[in-house]
Amino acid sequence: MKVTITGIKADIGSVGGHIKPSTRVLEAVKNYVEQHHKGVLIDFRISYTGDDISILCTHTQGICSEKVHKLAWDAFKAATEVAKDQGLYGAGQDLLKDAFAGNVRGLGPAVAEMEIEERPSEPFLFFAADKTDPGAYNLPLYLAFADPMYCSGLLLSPSMFKGFTFRIMDVAYTEADRIIDLNAPEDLYDIAALLRDTERFVVEAIFSRETGEQVVAASTTRLRNIAGKYTGKDDPIMIVRVQGNFPATGEVLAPFHLGHYVAGFMRGSHVGPLMPVTQNSTISFFDGPPIVSCAAYCVHEGRLTSPVDAFDHPFWEYVRHEVAKKAIEIRRQGFFGSAMLPYSELEYGGLVKKLEILEPRFVNRAHTQEV
Repeated sequence: MKVTITGIKADIGSVGGHIKPSTRVLEAVKNYVEQHHKGVLIDFRISYTGDDISILCTHTQGICSEKVHKLAWDAFKAATEVAKDQGLYGAGQDLLKDAFAGNVRGLGPAVAEMEIEERPSEPFLFFAADKTDPGAYNLPLYLAFADPMYCSGLLLSPSMFKGFTFRIMDVAYTEADRIIDLNAPEDLYDIAALLRDTERFVVEAIFSRETGEQVVAASTTRLRNIAGKYTGKDDPIMIVRVQGNFPATGEVLAPFHLGHYVAGFMRGSHVGPLMPVTQNSTISFFDGPPIVSCAAYCVHEGRLTSPVDAFDHPFWEYVRHEVAKKAIEIRRQGFFGSAMLPYSELEYGGLVKKLEILEPRFVNRAHTQEV
């Protein structure tokens, strides 16, 4: 059976700053989808990570379906009114356009979706991150799909011997979707050369070279490119199919133990370690740290099982402790050097305005000969 798995996420208002959505707002999203999904969706789940609400759904409409995207857009719009009524912070923050225009791409919400031919058993993972940007997934995906040190299936599973194709997007290019397909292992160094620059090049999709099937779909939304100013971090979502011809669940999860440094944290302008957290976790320290949750599902004939919280395990408690130490250590450096993002990533913020104010005060000093 062909089915489309779609994830759409937005920040539409939060209690106490950038902490979490209110119960009423969450219920508003769920109730709207529940009341209007018939004839559009097969199944759906609502969850949150930090201050972002995600709608994960299944259907047979294909990707970029106007009906599916409009349902999510209208649900977020309806819940935004509740957020405004409660006086929540950042009500409707990620809804950057006034009118729906066929799908939500380019309107603010993050989207990850893929149309698949269901296997007899179809397990997949749904990742949702907060206080970071799409490049946060670059390293985990590189390790899980191209490095046998993390993905032993590349050595042990004949169906993975051919490797995977990475579709990488240049998110700094705004005229169109500028993408490149590179194959692992042949293009491994080229993939690494691009993915190391997490602010410009991000993984949009990954495909099996054995079967041609899509394995990964990740959101690539850059809110600043839509709004023309800083309106919040991009907070990416990602769908990853697992097992069989694809990396195992544990191979996809393993790289997240690194707590690798990503862009985000306070005002989206700093660097911090990505902390794997349990479902429906909040934001706290310095508007962070950057967090990622993971819900594991199986889907059969479009029907979703109840989710399993992939990071709700004693092992990840230890990881969170270690990541917290990394977060504290880099925050001790404040705004200096690598603890804050470079000017290229702060071009829509107040620091650049400060430089514009100071610019007229600079003078050119004449060169003098050394004595």
